Amino acid sequence: MKQIAIAGKGGVGKTTFTALMLRYLQKNKAGTSILAVDADPNANLNEALGLKVENTMSCLLEDTKNPKAIPSGMTKEMYIEFKMQDALVETSKAYDLLVMGNPQGSGCYCYPNDLLRKHLEKLRANYDYVLVDNEAGLEHLSRRIISNVDTLIVVSDAAARSIRSATRVYDIVKSVNLDVKEIYLVVTKVMGNEVEDLQEEIAKTGLTLIGTVPLDPLVAQFDVKGKALIDLPDESAAVQAVEAILAKIKL
Repeated sequence: MKQIAIAGKGGVGKTTFTALMLRYLQKNKAGTSILAVDADPNANLNEALGLKVENTMSCLLEDTKNPKAIPSGMTKEMYIEFKMQDALVETSKAYDLLVMGNPQGSGCYCYPNDLLRKHLEKLRANYDYVLVDNEAGLEHLSRRIISNVDTLIVVSDAAARSIRSATRVYDIVKSVNLDVKEIYLVVTKVMGNEVEDLQEEIAKTGLTLIGTVPLDPLVAQFDVKGKALIDLPDESAAVQAVEAILAKIKL
């Protein structure tokens, strides 16, 4: 099983990148199974994949704090395992989706988080690839709910502020000693020579720039029409750029 995480601040295109990575794996790794995990509190990976989501893991964790929510005769551990399967959006397209959701309420989640970590490890063992769409703070990674990342791709758009945000993501990885084997930077929404102008900022990140993704009008058209980005055609400039980037990574 290979686990790949994508991170970056909101609006830089990381969910689009995640959806197009899934598209790439479907196309180039036929016969493999994929679990997509939306670990961004502002969850919208399901829309990029054209899927409807009814349950999230955060709602499940909130339920564990209410003893009355757990059926009689069922332990908290049994309940989390059961509800995780309930929250899993299964498809007939060789990939499934699990949405973590936005933590709700207050109080300690340490025990249910430990159970969640345990059952996520059990669940992901059933897949060849696990793609995790993270927010910039890397909450689920830093709390070890999701661990053992083979490749972390930090996504930034072509703006100095976003590149600096990518630096902070990398700082989090180093400060909490995350088990990440390789880390790359991808710059999106490129319209011209911005990357050349940003070389100094990119160098400060300490990250290896593995490629860029142009601003693609087809992506904007799909977004306006509410169409799933995973269905973008082969001639899409964004699709072609993501495929070129992923061809450089040993997947």
